Amino acid sequence: MRIDGEWLLCDDGILRPVIRGEILASDGTWQRAEFLVDTGADRTVFSAPVLASLRLQPVVTRARLGGVGGVVNSVVVETQVRLTREESGKVVLRGQYAAVTELQALDISVLGRDIAGLFAVVVDRPGNVVCLLGQRHHYTIEPK
Repeated sequence: MRIDGEWLLCDDGILRPVIRGEILASDGTWQRAEFLVDTGADRTVFSAPVLASLRLQPVVTRARLGGVGGVVNSVVVETQVRLTREESGKVVLRGQYAAVTELQALDISVLGRDIAGLFAVVVDRPGNVVCLLGQRHHYTIEPK
């Protein structure tokens, strides 16, 4: 299985590795979301605007998330993340995901190791590749 991403030009003029997906909202619809592929993030985190659009009931927690920008308040929601495979099939990942509650805390949702750890993650700027590989796909590193 291969889930392709892309290098997205962000508002600050920097290219970042992104996987586009969908998140199941409380009303049963799938809301589109972009996920920054962050190999250093322990977990997947939804941005505040994405959280608001999902209208999910948070699981009771006193979770706070920390990163380069400091520590922020967060909640945990139970839902599903859906990613598109190379043959247009879908991969559905059920779980409890963190979400920040402050608008300025996170510009884009983050794909963390709770999901990325299920795949081989390829983030190759010179090769223009962002993808998640699993099952029958693999990669090889060879000298030029």
